[in-house]
Amino acid sequence: MLQAIKAFALLGGEWVLYLLLGLSLWSIAVIWDRFMLFRKKSKDAESLEEKVPGLLAQGKIEELRKMVENAVSPAGAILKAGLSRISDGPAALEQILESQKIREKTVLEKNLLVLGTLGSNAPFIGLFGTVLGIIKAFNDLALAGTSGPTVVMSGVSEALMATAVGLLIAIPSVAAYNYFQNLVKLSLSGADRLSGLLMAYVLKERK
Repeated sequence: MLQAIKAFALLGGEWVLYLLLGLSLWSIAVIWDRFMLFRKKSKDAESLEEKVPGLLAQGKIEELRKMVENAVSPAGAILKAGLSRISDGPAALEQILESQKIREKTVLEKNLLVLGTLGSNAPFIGLFGTVLGIIKAFNDLALAGTSGPTVVMSGVSEALMATAVGLLIAIPSVAAYNYFQNLVKLSLSGADRLSGLLMAYVLKERK
């Protein structure tokens, strides 16, 4: 067992660099996917924020139904779910709105855990590669005997590169994670505001 661990350690950190490269491509794919999603949904949300309060104030429910029929934003989906059951009463409507909000939050947060995990762990993966590289470098130095330290310079350089690449992945991943989490918060806050206006309209009509 000990020999197997030693043999693994002497593989060096080059394979870790390939692993980090794959993880970097994964993070870029997630960032691009979330960016396009939020870009699409934000345009729809802005339109609803502008028009929904006026329609509810005027009691134009049918017009509002048509507006949210093809809505893609969280606010649109939540309003659509609520309008489909508006006749069930305030208590039921509140539960429907909350249920749809949870569903929309899940959609918005899809794959954000990937960014959070990479941001937290990529530096450690890079450090692992660095440790393996240094182990291999010192082993090469021992085998080289009196040839001098130049024989291990490439190994040390490769080892340090793993840590650098790990940080290079982690920093944008953490930044993107925080940015998208803030967008999730803003999207759901806007949805809460509009669903609150719908609840107020229903309560008013019940009086």
